[in-house]
Amino acid sequence: MEFKMNEKGFETTVDYGTLHISGNEEYGFRPFQLLVSSIAVCSGGVLRKVLERMRMSFDDITVQAKVTRVEDEPNRISDIQLHFVIKGSELSEDKMEKALKVTRKNCSMVQSVKDSIHITESFEIIV
Repeated sequence: MEFKMNEKGFETTVDYGTLHISGNEEYGFRPFQLLVSSIAVCSGGVLRKVLERMRMSFDDITVQAKVTRVEDEPNRISDIQLHFVIKGSELSEDKMEKALKVTRKNCSMVQSVKDSIHITESFEIIV
């Protein structure tokens, strides 16, 4: 990937389109938003695949991310709490806990930051 500076930040073009990145969210995605999005969506996508392989039917998955930043260390992200809301009628809490463990091990974004950002997962099942 190549990132080109412009008057408001940086941009890159990928197959899907142009991604605008800026420290000012009026002009593009902020870098921390992209980092958190990558972790949340990677985890959600892996969870979807894990549930499908476990033959657990579900209707929807929503991932909520709560971010803790350390102001004393250039606003470094220290913690991300991922909360998965899974909608389905026949979901088991025990199997969901197992699915989340497998998800954590197989999400490349979580594995990439696990030694620098504390990531926790929780879930709720909605019928």
